[in-house]
Amino acid sequence: MSTRGFTGRPPPEATRTRLPPGQTRTEDFPVLQIGPNPRIDLETWCFTLRAGSRPLKSWSWTAFERLPRTRWAGDIHCVTQWSKFDTRWEGVSVDDLLADAGVEAPTAYALAEGYDDYTTNVPFADLTGGRAMVATHYDGAPLSLDHGGPARLLVPHLYFWKSAKWLKGLRFTQKDEGGFWEMRGYHMYGDPWREQRFTGD
Repeated sequence: MSTRGFTGRPPPEATRTRLPPGQTRTEDFPVLQIGPNPRIDLETWCFTLRAGSRPLKSWSWTAFERLPRTRWAGDIHCVTQWSKFDTRWEGVSVDDLLADAGVEAPTAYALAEGYDDYTTNVPFADLTGGRAMVATHYDGAPLSLDHGGPARLLVPHLYFWKSAKWLKGLRFTQKDEGGFWEMRGYHMYGDPWREQRFTGD
């Protein structure tokens, strides 16, 4: 037997349909990371697309800011069970990065790489077709360092550990290589609606 004292008040129907299994809505934006914030100088910041170890194209911050801008608004979901509704982001879509580089994806897989040496794997199909961006702004302001600024990956249809902070590049890989958390037991894909938190989910 359970009572409201143990389970809490159920969310309204409009909220419930937006919450993946096991998630709770938050009004905050929790800060989670594996270590201290890296020091990033915009004068030396560089974003690079690579095929394995081979560079395909790099952008300085000035060149990156000249690329077409994309906006996205919607909900994000963290594997630690919080969800934040109606977030607003701006940045450069991965589609526009490929177009500016004049390349097509050489493999079906990619690793996102951060300035803090964090990595996470994402199938390339989940980065294109308007599904992902390199975000530089959140809620109308430049992305703060705590939340991955000056630029982070945004893949909002997957758990948020896939949206790597302090992004310095995307590396195409021949196979689906696990990144930092995937090598420590997190799911290789991370679909919130299928509750793919850990290996075997």
